Amino acid sequence: MMYLIFLLAVIAVLVAVLYNSLVALRNKAKEAWADIDTQLKRRYDLIPNIVETVKGYASHEAGTLQQITEARTMAMGAQNIQDKEKAENMLSGALKSIFALAESYPDLKANQNFLQLQTTLKDIEEHVQMSRRYYNGTVRDLNTKLETFPNNIVASSLGFQKMDFFQATESEKQNVTVDFKPETPVAPTPAAPTVEPQAPTTPEQPQTPPETPQQ
Repeated sequence: MMYLIFLLAVIAVLVAVLYNSLVALRNKAKEAWADIDTQLKRRYDLIPNIVETVKGYASHEAGTLQQITEARTMAMGAQNIQDKEKAENMLSGALKSIFALAESYPDLKANQNFLQLQTTLKDIEEHVQMSRRYYNGTVRDLNTKLETFPNNIVASSLGFQKMDFFQATESEKQNVTVDFKPETPVAPTPAAPTVEPQAPTTPEQPQTPPETPQQ
């Protein structure tokens, strides 16, 4: 009887330890997702300024501007990670297009407000990528623990489920911005100095010493 009680106590302790570790991993994943969501909201707030700035210089690019506005709306309304992932990939593609078309508009490319928006967007994208990596790493640890035996049996009975990764396409893994720094002109190579040929000099004849008069 005592052995059975001891065994049940050991099992209860192991279940409690497993439960606490799973809760900790799940909370870390939720916190990581909250960080991603914060950075994405920063990007959503920045996009209207980008659109208005581009519209002032390239108003006839209505198709591209409409595309980025619709992609933003879709991303903001996504209800789950799969929909969010798809919408964010579309939005990143639209942002690439809007920055690429700026190459055709020198005034837009030189606009200080546009350049500042580009810098801010680049900073946001870097934070999104860092938060994404941390989130995916935490989700991987959680899912691995949920899949291993006997954790899978206990976790299932306790209501734990695997979480989805937040993946990026190959194009989105690159920054969506374009470098608009002016090209540095190449200085011309200085010509080698011209040396005029000198006339050949006639070697001096050795002087003959005077003859000594004979006595």
